[in-house]
Amino acid sequence: MHTPAAGVPLVGSAQAALAWLDARAEPMPAALRERLAQTLAALTPAAEAAPRGVHETLLVAGEAMLARLLNHNRTAREAALDLLAADAFVTYAFEAAAEDGAGIAERARKAMVQIAALGG
Repeated sequence: MHTPAAGVPLVGSAQAALAWLDARAEPMPAALRERLAQTLAALTPAAEAAPRGVHETLLVAGEAMLARLLNHNRTAREAALDLLAADAFVTYAFEAAAEDGAGIAERARKAMVQIAALGG
């Protein structure tokens, strides 16, 4: 089982998402991986309870992180790692969705609408 730095074990789709990230040929910087793991571990029980694929889990995590940053007006330099992590979640979500291939255009449209709505 993968465990984030905070020591909270990952379960369900969050664990599957982190395993998918770790299996990528290009390893990510340790600080980014730690932030992604922490964010996945912090998914609410309601968000984690719904069965979903890796791409959906990564997108939910990215949207949650971006919403937190925007809600707390954290968009300056000190939030750079979190902004990078939010971007990485969305990018990886589309990479995972592309592996499946089915319905990627509709997934992209829905994601764009959901992310745009975060800006208010």
